[in-house]
Amino acid sequence: SREGIERVTRIVRDLKDFSYSGRGESWRRVDLHAGLESTINIIWNELKYKVTLEREYSELPLVECLPSELNQVYMNLLLNAGHAIGERGTIIVSTGQQDDHVWVQFKDSGPGIAPELVKRIFDPFFTTKPVGSGTGLGLSISYSIVNKHHGRIDVDTAPGQGTAFRVVLPVNQPITAPEA
Repeated sequence: SREGIERVTRIVRDLKDFSYSGRGESWRRVDLHAGLESTINIIWNELKYKVTLEREYSELPLVECLPSELNQVYMNLLLNAGHAIGERGTIIVSTGQQDDHVWVQFKDSGPGIAPELVKRIFDPFFTTKPVGSGTGLGLSISYSIVNKHHGRIDVDTAPGQGTAFRVVLPVNQPITAPEA
């Protein structure tokens, strides 16, 4: 009973953090791993019966960002990875740093994405899912959020080889000139 109560408390706290998105949230320095873990906790029920989740976290600096928006990106990429996996598979979540940028990668053991479809996956309303089971907005929204953070999303995929989405973000946001 105690474990159940602790889990419910953690989920409620994580949902509060997650749902804060868009309410005048300000840019702040955060631990990306905390956001990843919070998001994984929220969606784990959706993944746990068919996914083995592996974490390969590197040491990261605090990153200047809108944390709840990045959590939305993590959720979209994790759920897409889970949907790509058939009966059973693996998602590897890894992080790292290169110079003044950090990256978070989601690699699944699914079937991969056909080359002719890769160039369309970030288009609004484009989906490879069956009719009625996807809006085609998850990757489009994720792309917009990462772009707002002055980052990029790299895709590495091949049919039969799985797919890796790597979100690359600057540690510090560029200083912009104040509007006149």
